[in-house]
Amino acid sequence: MNKIHIIKANGDKAVFQIEKLIYSLEKAGANKKVVDDIAENIERIIYDGMTTKKIYQIAFKMLKGKSRVSASKYKLKKAIMELGPSGFPFEKLIGKIMEHEDFDTEVGVIVQGNCVKHEIDVIAQKDDKHYMIECKYHSDQGRVCNVKIPLYIQSRFIDVEKQWERQKGHETKFHQGGVYTNTRFTTDAIQYGKCVGLLLTSWDYPRGNGLKDRIDQSGLHPLTALTTITKREKTMLLDTGIVLCKEVHHNPDLLNQVGIEKSRHKKILEDSEELCKITR
Repeated sequence: MNKIHIIKANGDKAVFQIEKLIYSLEKAGANKKVVDDIAENIERIIYDGMTTKKIYQIAFKMLKGKSRVSASKYKLKKAIMELGPSGFPFEKLIGKIMEHEDFDTEVGVIVQGNCVKHEIDVIAQKDDKHYMIECKYHSDQGRVCNVKIPLYIQSRFIDVEKQWERQKGHETKFHQGGVYTNTRFTTDAIQYGKCVGLLLTSWDYPRGNGLKDRIDQSGLHPLTALTTITKREKTMLLDTGIVLCKEVHHNPDLLNQVGIEKSRHKKILEDSEELCKITR
């Protein structure tokens, strides 16, 4: 097909590559026939200036009709953006991911720095490693973390680290600050983060170990990925402090608590179970 230019979430133009769509559908677990059908349909209707959002909506609708679980995995980025405006459920998600990776974690902690007190989104410890994590949540794909974010986080970390180093048992510990975001970092942000030694994690960074990869591998999908519950029901579950499909699967009574009809429980719990599966 001739080169078609599409509009990305940040407003930039890019050449449409069907291979990227196919790859994302395959990663979501769709079988070859479903992937081929969706790809053929998109190629048939795509036009110059079509948005990536529109392409996603069409692909998602077709995929949902074939496999709810694959559709849930395919909508992971959008599901994270549906965690809510406060950003706190995103902090809890990051805490759960690090907990799964054998860290002892605390979410939303006030700590005394050398100069002032700081509210830390996630504190994670394992062996001699001690991390101070700031979570930068965006509900808009077009927003990114520029260099101002790691600059600010590094200054806070330095103040906290000075206080940590005075604590008994911390003399030999490795302390590090970090930033987790559900979108992306600019090139300058990554360059600065590397230079000062900040731990940076975004949707697809570091390559092969970004948020998407770690969620897929651990089975820690947010409950907002479920296609079998409504937006209102998701909000009600989030308001109770639940953020993962895994938590719904392990506590079926949560569905009763938010008023979901018994007749719908089976599909919800089946999908939750599938999304909980660890792929590595």
